[in-house]
Amino acid sequence: MSSEDLENYETEIELALYQEYRAVLPMFQYVVETERRFYLTNEVKVTPVEGNGSTYFQVELKDAWVWDMYRPVRFVENVKVVTFRDVNVEKLSVQPEL
Repeated sequence: MSSEDLENYETEIELALYQEYRAVLPMFQYVVETERRFYLTNEVKVTPVEGNGSTYFQVELKDAWVWDMYRPVRFVENVKVVTFRDVNVEKLSVQPEL
């Protein structure tokens, strides 16, 4: 497989992922962004935990959709993330126009 073939393949996967995102977005109330992933979910809990002079965050999601083009299944029942970086949670009050 040439580098051009690989690039075309990844472009097709990204387009399909974006189309899936647009289709499932109305099903969810929250957008959650961590340094590694982007999620859509209807239930999110972020708990700051302090220990050994640093703070990290435990993020729990239920019934989530994961933006990850290499995952064979993007709908997951439970997600637990531990991160030392920022966690962005946005409530989708009005469904955005895409």
